[in-house]
Amino acid sequence: MLRGINKKSSAYIPHNRVKLVRGGRDYFSTLTRLINHAQHSIHLQVYIYENDETGQMVAARLMEAAKRGVNVYLLCDGYASKELSAGFIKELQTAGVHFRFFEPLLKSEHFYFGRRMHHKVLVVDGHYGLVGGINISNRYNDMDNEPAWLDWALYMEGQAAGALFKVCIDVWARPGQMALKRNLRHEIPAIPSAGNSPLRIRRNDWVKRKNQISRSYINMLKQATSHVILMSGYFLPGSIIRHQLTRASKRNIEIKVIVAGKSDVKLAKHAERYMYRWLLKRNIKLYEYNQSVLHGKMATRDGKWVTIGSYNVNDISAYASVELNVDVNDVEFATHVQQQLEAIIEKDCIPVTQEDYNKRYNFFQRFIQYCSYWLVRIIFYLFTFYFKQR
Repeated sequence: MLRGINKKSSAYIPHNRVKLVRGGRDYFSTLTRLINHAQHSIHLQVYIYENDETGQMVAARLMEAAKRGVNVYLLCDGYASKELSAGFIKELQTAGVHFRFFEPLLKSEHFYFGRRMHHKVLVVDGHYGLVGGINISNRYNDMDNEPAWLDWALYMEGQAAGALFKVCIDVWARPGQMALKRNLRHEIPAIPSAGNSPLRIRRNDWVKRKNQISRSYINMLKQATSHVILMSGYFLPGSIIRHQLTRASKRNIEIKVIVAGKSDVKLAKHAERYMYRWLLKRNIKLYEYNQSVLHGKMATRDGKWVTIGSYNVNDISAYASVELNVDVNDVEFATHVQQQLEAIIEKDCIPVTQEDYNKRYNFFQRFIQYCSYWLVRIIFYLFTFYFKQR
């Protein structure tokens, strides 16, 4: 299933400036600053958009931008954001914001319930971008007495943002709207060089034969020479990734995996814990983050390379959802990311050992984990077995 990556899609785009942005106040201050300074266009595409304080704040900035003549496009997933009211959407549209849902339930062409637009991306003027795992909701922001869920985004400026702009147009325009795509692409200005970090935009959309992020993770494990650190809020690797984890472990690659201690999806967490013994038997070091809900998706290899975005290490991201990551091939940035992850392991995580697992979970709890694991697999099959590649 993971064939067909051409050389062009694997090429890095030079001349970019990057910064790691932590979810919460830092992320939303960066996002609103970019919106406030937009001159030509704004593309915001997100899985979850909620009409709470954070959603209203972002909407106000988008409407202000539209009123000053910026072309604003807001695309939300038709399932995860289905609670947005008609009044909220009407207010956006009246202000000049172009709004639509990605494949609304029971209204999309193919009724692919499991194929959701899971990526989270902002592109401003084709020059500035944010890509990560952060939705528009109070849960991802620092609120009074309630810290944000742990998540990350990559801020970029430079030529890779131009490629990101084209991705947003491809996703925004419906199939067959070639004229619209051409018109939207005219909005992008000349993009100057901004730095020295090589980036590549990576997409997963199994229906459209895109599996670049899966390839990035496979190659990361194949190419590792010393160590790998993975962070995933919903870590349930499929057979291909499990095979590569096993091979890397046999080569004595140190593998550290940061998973959620607190999860918003209890069934997935039980299923994930069923895999703990499999990981520990392969000498993979496992850490549960317990300060808040872990939602971030990021990995780094050998202090040289990083991938960050919306992709979870599980089969839903690999074979169902529309995902977006950015790979960064930059030693200085990768070293910084590694330091951040090591600090989180040291200060905010509880290590999980085989002895610890045996003490924490009795036979009944392990049986629940076993049932959860197979139930998750069955649910995934029911929602995706009828998918056809285009």
